Amino acid sequence: MSKKVFDQIAEGLNEALAVARGEAVPYKLHVPAEIDVKAIRIRTGLTQKDFASTFGFGFDQLKQWEQGRARPVQAMRAYLLLINSEPGKMVEALRKLNVAAHEEPRKRAAS
Repeated sequence: MSKKVFDQIAEGLNEALAVARGEAVPYKLHVPAEIDVKAIRIRTGLTQKDFASTFGFGFDQLKQWEQGRARPVQAMRAYLLLINSEPGKMVEALRKLNVAAHEEPRKRAAS
């Protein structure tokens, strides 16, 4: 084994130990392979149609996820984790983005 490979392994192990001790925060997001989309939606209090339109999902896609016929890709699961952790803040952030997206073309047209 080369010194470079050994150093990379040692660095990874030291980082893992620091994370385990609570001395460091891991830099990689863990996104579980399985996620209960229906439970997340129910937690928001929204219907399937409202949840899909509020968060930008396709209605049919959401139904497939909830029925276990399909599963969201990793990026969608990460997004769903954010929704689950702070649904109100996510709605607020999306509304701000939506307003900003509609105001930008008006600003360009006015100048």
